[in-house]
Amino acid sequence: MLCTALGIVLGVLVALYALFELHYFLRMCLCVLSARFLKKRMHILDTSSVVGLCLTNDIDTLLYHMNNARYLREIDFARVDFYERTSLYRTIRSKGGSVVQGATTIRYRRFIRPFTRFTISSRIVYWDNQSIFMEHRFVGGTDGFIHCIALCRQRVMQCSVDDVMATLLKSGIALQGALGTPKKPPQATSSTEYLERAENGTGGAGGTNVLESASLSKPDLPLEVAKWLEWNEISSACLRSEC
Repeated sequence: MLCTALGIVLGVLVALYALFELHYFLRMCLCVLSARFLKKRMHILDTSSVVGLCLTNDIDTLLYHMNNARYLREIDFARVDFYERTSLYRTIRSKGGSVVQGATTIRYRRFIRPFTRFTISSRIVYWDNQSIFMEHRFVGGTDGFIHCIALCRQRVMQCSVDDVMATLLKSGIALQGALGTPKKPPQATSSTEYLERAENGTGGAGGTNVLESASLSKPDLPLEVAKWLEWNEISSACLRSEC
């Protein structure tokens, strides 16, 4: 009886691994739980960091560096961490929307060797009324070298990105105020500049106007994102002409 039960359990596990990438789903669940219950919440314009390690199941057939496809897989985990800690995904869902990956461009600069630690830093660099643009960097754990950089376009459907970001920027000011986040030096990120303006009541007739201004502000369009969007439009036009 015991042997039969063990055989059934083993058969189920083998079937799951054969039909699904079980390790991916388990790690994704772990990332969600860790970000939601163990890590601190973040302002939507802050940069998140996720630590990774290149293992033997990540390496290329040449056996001495991470497989190129694994970078995009690691970005999935980093993006989920960012979504959960900033409440971005929950805010989109609360407004009746959904989000999908619209486009990705990635540039490899140096190998990540087996058993090497790295950190993925993720941040929002721009948004329009339909999409959120995120930058992901793979930073070496010892030398700080940027091994890889990726730009991802998150397409938001059935709700306005401006509305989502305005909600998160307002809630972010309240969050950082409640946590007593110390002010950063002048070269701080935009989120801190919003906080300082809101606290000082500058830039408008009153604090309410400043909060409204902050909630609707966004970074300037980076040059690389502008060129990438131009390439996407050219590619779309070429594909449409072939139909």
